[in-house]
Amino acid sequence: MNTKTDSREKMLAAASRLFQLKGYNATGLNEILQESDSPKGSLYYYFPHGKEELALEAIKLASQSVQQKVKSGLAKHSNPILAIEHIIKDMVQDSGKEATVQKFSISLLALETHLSSEPLRKACEQAYMDLAVIYAEKLIQSGFPQEIAQELGIVIQAMIEGAITISLTQKAPAPLIAVGNQISVLLHHYI
Repeated sequence: MNTKTDSREKMLAAASRLFQLKGYNATGLNEILQESDSPKGSLYYYFPHGKEELALEAIKLASQSVQQKVKSGLAKHSNPILAIEHIIKDMVQDSGKEATVQKFSISLLALETHLSSEPLRKACEQAYMDLAVIYAEKLIQSGFPQEIAQELGIVIQAMIEGAITISLTQKAPAPLIAVGNQISVLLHHYI
């Protein structure tokens, strides 16, 4: 990677991490520059429209990372129930770590920006929709009817996202474990 691309990528990685951990409003541009070890002028060079443009790119980066993690987890089992249980077990193992939010969720950004920035809201909406589609595709590959799989994809994504938020709030994995158990029950109903 050349220095220019490297600097841009470092800024994006730092912004993505900080926005997910601290939120959009609590993260300052100077903090992003400091964490990425980037010169001040580089921010507006790479992101001429400022913080919101940087946040949009950071959401895309985080979404791609989460999608890759989910796809990788789903690929480990042909049975969709075992595959989703595997993903949730990974989340439970990581639930005590700061990186959990970064690996699996963009919830802080979504909650904080949904009323204040339509472009950021739409980017978060797309990230959530993409994850629901990934779950639905796994179910379709396993023989679930398309309409039911699409609806279940949304339900699974909503359950997992809610469980992540509650687990982080409680500083305990119990909500993730409960959701994993109930997703299994739900999917067994359709098999």
